[in-house]
Amino acid sequence: MHRRRSWRGRKPDSATLVIAGAAAILFLALTSQIAPALVRLAAGQTKAFDTLAVNAFLLNLLFLVLGWRRFRGLRQEISERTASEREARLLAETDPLTGFHNRRSFNLNADAMIRDIIQTGDAVGVLMIDLDNFKQVNDYNGHSAGDRLLRECARRILADLPAEAIAGRIGGDEFAIALPFDPDHPEAVDELASTIARAVAESSCINSVTVEVTASIGLAKATSATTSAQALLEMADVAMYHAKRQGRNQFTWFEPSMAHEMRFRADLEAGIRQGIPRGEFVPFYDQQIDIRTGELVGFAVLFRWDSPQFGITAADVFLPVAEDIGLIAELCRSVIGQALEDAKGWDSGLTLSIRLLPTQLRDPGFAGKLLHMLEQAQFPAHRLEVEVPDALLHSTPGLVHALAIGLRQKGVRISLDDFGTSYSAIDQLDKIPFDRIKIDRSLVSKLLEQKDSAAIVQAVAALGGRRRARGN
Repeated sequence: MHRRRSWRGRKPDSATLVIAGAAAILFLALTSQIAPALVRLAAGQTKAFDTLAVNAFLLNLLFLVLGWRRFRGLRQEISERTASEREARLLAETDPLTGFHNRRSFNLNADAMIRDIIQTGDAVGVLMIDLDNFKQVNDYNGHSAGDRLLRECARRILADLPAEAIAGRIGGDEFAIALPFDPDHPEAVDELASTIARAVAESSCINSVTVEVTASIGLAKATSATTSAQALLEMADVAMYHAKRQGRNQFTWFEPSMAHEMRFRADLEAGIRQGIPRGEFVPFYDQQIDIRTGELVGFAVLFRWDSPQFGITAADVFLPVAEDIGLIAELCRSVIGQALEDAKGWDSGLTLSIRLLPTQLRDPGFAGKLLHMLEQAQFPAHRLEVEVPDALLHSTPGLVHALAIGLRQKGVRISLDDFGTSYSAIDQLDKIPFDRIKIDRSLVSKLLEQKDSAAIVQAVAALGGRRRARGN
């Protein structure tokens, strides 16, 4: 990494130097006066000696010793202060976890690179690297495991960088690289991005647990000295999100046509912030039918955004953005509260089903918050059903078990949704007290074609029969 030196050093104070110089001059003068007398005294040529001169000489010698000690003390103080300032500068410029530049330092050094490199006819490229699914690894395995994974990814990224590159960590799981390249040969940057993606995608063993993440990388370039590092980061960030939407674990160059995505993302964030207090996020309902009788038994809540700007918007558009800006909990609380109020006016035999989000499962207080909402709405707990996606059972069976126990004790029903999409172990189903198991359509549709699908469905049905017989 490139460093900038802001400390210009300190020198001993002028008074000390003047005193030391005067003492040295006086010492030389007294020595020239006393030395001959000492020689004559030693030779026995005289017995008389100038006591005043000797006392002055000894006093001057004392001053020299004290001055030397003071000089050494000042040098040690300067050395210690220099080390402290160097450490403070290092802390101010670097990310303490990875040793990379922090965002401010990265921008300063990248701006300097742009000014210097553009004059030579080369270009400057910026890579924005975001770790896919890092939040799940961090939340499910603990923050210490997440920190170790970040350090390991930083080590792998650094290993592939040319010497002139600048590396920065500019967000929780976001890294940035700036480097010069020949604008006639951008394939060199492509190769670096591909190498980094492969390195990050290699599995890691963290606390005896194998974890896997991938990297989505956005690329942007500066061919003009007027382009700032911040502008490059913004363009690379847009390209990175484009890579995520294309399937993740890949890289994409920024194109001017992507600029509207920057505005769209900003509009989404602003709309979400304004829409929650306005009540624009509302529940829609999907009917649940008992296929044996054909009767309506309840409704499942679907999150929708009734936006004055975008119209009726599906959840997969706004929920990821709400999570990124830290408003997912507030948004969910608003929609669920409206759904509970709506359901109070339904027939007492109809249930209300809410699909659990990963963010809610990671919240240790979610069960208590949900029960508090039930109490506030005066909605019967037995009419509420919480649907746990199979993917969450596969990745976090312990959290699912704790949530299921806590809610079922208060009368809330728990169901497993989309069973079979993530290959959850069947033995987990017998450990967690699900009231219902909803087998994914992909398994049911292949009953007549694939023996494995039929065997899984039969095993789950048999498990449900045994649990019903036990009264679970």
